[in-house]
Amino acid sequence: MKRFENQVAIVTGAARGIGFGIARRLGSEGAAVAMLDMDTEQLASAESELSGAGIETLSVAADVTERAAVEGAVAAVLERFGRAGVLVTCAGMTGQTNLNTHEVDPADFDRVMDLNVRGMFLCIRAVLPHMLKEGYGRIVNIASISGKDGNAGMLAYSTSKAAVIGMTKVIGKEYAGTGITCNAIAPAVVRTAMVDALPEAQVKYMTDKIPMRRTGEIEEIAAVVAFAASPEASFTTGFTFDASGGRAVY
Repeated sequence: MKRFENQVAIVTGAARGIGFGIARRLGSEGAAVAMLDMDTEQLASAESELSGAGIETLSVAADVTERAAVEGAVAAVLERFGRAGVLVTCAGMTGQTNLNTHEVDPADFDRVMDLNVRGMFLCIRAVLPHMLKEGYGRIVNIASISGKDGNAGMLAYSTSKAAVIGMTKVIGKEYAGTGITCNAIAPAVVRTAMVDALPEAQVKYMTDKIPMRRTGEIEEIAAVVAFAASPEASFTTGFTFDASGGRAVY
């Protein structure tokens, strides 16, 4: 099935993990994929892998917390492809974990909010004028179950992902009549390098809350994103899709 044939998708945080899995899935369904990430070495490897699979790609090294870098990256995508109908904002970080609130370093809190929230906002803001001109767009934001329920020991991350869900609702409502939708995905814990870097006690705390008693797979998250980013998802906006193995049923 080629749901994204003749479409261009921008994926942030695309060099590895969930972001790369999403880029690969959208590309496998026909999209040309623009991959944004700060890690230039890993980004080159990711681009090579997708290109080897026959996926048209463009890699752009960009810090999404910097407005000029984001606007320059979007301009590069439009110059190359002339369009960008899909944006998936996946760039993010957990920050310090396994800490109670009074132990949280304010500087770390700021870093997490800067990347997870402000970076997402800047990317969406840069793409929206083009989507409005085209009268079509699909924005998919990677949130987290922690944004719905809160994870003890993860104040900055949980707060940032709650903000992502709130941002998604606002944007979804603001552009509902324009052909642009904005939805979010709220995964539970998924085995990635980012999760592997967490204390095992933190991972166990999160996994124990999942009725399926396992972590999610990158491919499972990418499949939900692919639907939300597709033309088929035309009557859903401002919504947060569950991908939590039954942990969230609302």
